[in-house]
Amino acid sequence: MISHLSGTVFFKGLKDVVVDVQGVGYRVFCSAETLKKIPEKNEKVNLWTHQAIREDAHDLYGFLYKEELAFFELLIGISGIGPKSALGIMALAPLDTLKRAIAAGEIMYLTKASGIGKKMAQKIILELREKLAGESAGEAHELASDADVLEALISLGYARTQARGALQKMPSTVLSTNDRIKEAIKILGR
Repeated sequence: MISHLSGTVFFKGLKDVVVDVQGVGYRVFCSAETLKKIPEKNEKVNLWTHQAIREDAHDLYGFLYKEELAFFELLIGISGIGPKSALGIMALAPLDTLKRAIAAGEIMYLTKASGIGKKMAQKIILELREKLAGESAGEAHELASDADVLEALISLGYARTQARGALQKMPSTVLSTNDRIKEAIKILGR
């Protein structure tokens, strides 16, 4: 199994990147968040990978951090969740936010991913909640606040990816939902 790649970026697409490792190009599927952080062509990159072998394909899925790979492998370990669905779930929010959503039992948060219905979201929560235990009630409130901020920004006309980016850049000192919306608008206006 290929578990790590270290090389230079040969090509960067919308869903994948080709990493040149000593003259061999490996096509690696990545989440949108990972692709944003991957450097441009001819720059060095290190990716943790998961190799998915099927009858008709041998695919690599890549992550910048070992924690992302571990979470991805937890997701695909659930019956009915394939690698593409797992990437879709991981594209919803930063890893910490996803973990809090699962720990807090936020079914509606997970159903925002393409192909994930209410029953599958319940199954994900059921199977992963104990593995992700230890999240506090305060974090669950913070998650609900972030969801409110995200929806408010979208209703103001910002794209979901822009809104998520603003939430990631949000200082931890901004606590109330209204203040978080105002701060996100300032971030987006820069």
